[in-house]
Amino acid sequence: MKLLERLKTEVLTADGAMGTLLYAEGLDFCYEQLNIEKPDVIQEIHKQYIHAGADIIQTNTYSANAYKLARYGLEHRVKEFNEAGIHIAKRAAAAGGQYVLGTIGGIRSIRKSDATIDEVLSIVQQQAEPLLAGDPDGLLLETYYDFEELSAVVKHLRKQTDIPLIAQVSMHEPGVLQNGLQLNDALHQLETLGADVVGVNCRLGPYHTIQAFEGVELPKKAFLSAYPNASLLDVEDGRIVYVSETDYYGRAARLLRDEGVRLIGGCCGTTPAHIVAVKSQLANLAPLTEKTVVPHKPIVIRDAEPTRYEPLHIKAKRERTILVELDTPRHLETENYFEGARQLQEAGAHAVTMADNSLASPRISNLAMASLVKHQDDVRPLVHITCRDHNLIGLQSHLMGLDALGIHDVLAVTGDPTKIGDFPGATDVYDVSSLELFQLIKKLNEGISFSGRPLRKKANFSVAGAFNPNVRVVERAVKRLEKKIECGADYFITQPVYTKEKIIEIHEAVKHLDTPIFIGIMPLTNIRNAEFLHHEVPGIKLSDEVLERMRACGDDREASTAEGVQIARELIDTAASLFNGIYLITPFLRYDMTVELVHYINQIDVAKEREVHHATSTN
Repeated sequence: MKLLERLKTEVLTADGAMGTLLYAEGLDFCYEQLNIEKPDVIQEIHKQYIHAGADIIQTNTYSANAYKLARYGLEHRVKEFNEAGIHIAKRAAAAGGQYVLGTIGGIRSIRKSDATIDEVLSIVQQQAEPLLAGDPDGLLLETYYDFEELSAVVKHLRKQTDIPLIAQVSMHEPGVLQNGLQLNDALHQLETLGADVVGVNCRLGPYHTIQAFEGVELPKKAFLSAYPNASLLDVEDGRIVYVSETDYYGRAARLLRDEGVRLIGGCCGTTPAHIVAVKSQLANLAPLTEKTVVPHKPIVIRDAEPTRYEPLHIKAKRERTILVELDTPRHLETENYFEGARQLQEAGAHAVTMADNSLASPRISNLAMASLVKHQDDVRPLVHITCRDHNLIGLQSHLMGLDALGIHDVLAVTGDPTKIGDFPGATDVYDVSSLELFQLIKKLNEGISFSGRPLRKKANFSVAGAFNPNVRVVERAVKRLEKKIECGADYFITQPVYTKEKIIEIHEAVKHLDTPIFIGIMPLTNIRNAEFLHHEVPGIKLSDEVLERMRACGDDREASTAEGVQIARELIDTAASLFNGIYLITPFLRYDMTVELVHYINQIDVAKEREVHHATSTN
């Protein structure tokens, strides 16, 4: 009897984890390679699950795609691993007549930039072809955190084959996907796209999986599936373990049946013993045909409190807006820093920006300093946030803290790698890039956690992105800006620019954008500073003329300062005529130089207003 026919009248038991058993045997590398290197080991695990009572087994092909195999340098062996995987599973199931599902795992997690949808579909197609050629009883799509990805894969495969498609999402939080979609709605959409069985697997243990299904209606045509983890994971002596009594897991399977689930297996941490318990609990139980759904209690998400300041990207569309970067100290003396912040505020800077350990060198926390200057001196801070130093937990916590402090201006950057900084042996995190960080911050603005959970209140962040125009082909850099805008960037701050021609080039390249650009200008302090920037700092190049002008000052500190300020003034003249946004970068806490430049910008604008007023009066 075909799989779907049996699911009409029976609750079926699937197998449990493959990787858990391989990991327990000390086999901690590419499991899909074992389809070739140790096929007898894989077949023996299949047989263990069959002897435990599984009606359905899945192929050892979860990560047998070009994207995941590339980490081992095995991306050229996709066909080989998948052909072997389905051959081994079918050979194991031949005697007992178990159903065999060809397994295709998800690719994306939080990082959508890992692969575009077109790339995902190409990768899936390459894996699906050898699996389908092996004549499986269905395809199992499992561990998909990104609902956009799973939807596209179901739609694509439905056009390729008529065999059953089992589509399973993974959740960070019970009952809600990471995009904020309710599980019931997600499963309904998958059914509409053509999935024959819809459900969940991985991440959550039995308790939370049951809780998630309490709000799920019985599908009209499809059937429900659940492959929970054995429990929440733990770490003992550096090894991942799952502590779960098999009887408890079996009782949970019965409760899943009571929520309407008809296909029940196991994910991480489950073993043949768990499947024995599941089979014993499900024996002689008919599927649920009617169900009372626990109504979803919507959590009211409050609107964000009005911000004290007009968002910088709104202000910059209308009038001159000046940002000044004043990096926090690399030492513990802070008096000079606070004095600089106060003077910049008094001079007319609209916000003081604070880098997040720029050049991968540790400084006093910009969150701490931002809070202090805001509450002590009424200075508006703009806090940089790098993906390098914070994992997803730290990023969300950091942003929630900023919101609680009333700091809503942020710059999202990927961050310089640690190997260029003071601690080259430190670990780069990079859970996400700046592209995903824009999207995650905008989720917070909707009152949604990175995990999809409601946060009860919306944040109110205005998000800047970095723009490096110091490249040979500015148009290529602008293409990246456009991607950042799609992801949620409200405005951009450039690297320092040192030629009028480059400023004009930038204007021509971005004039089609409605998103404000702040042109970065950093005064030079001496020739050594100029040559360091030119030769050693990525993304910064000075003209021969500027280098010669600074070189002519020699070791005269006053002359060097004056010349550095004069060069900056000349650049400001051009930038101010083309852009409302000016971004002054303070070198070495020399805020006296940037204070002078803030005054200069304001004088330009006052003079311009007088000219306009005079012309109007004359007319």
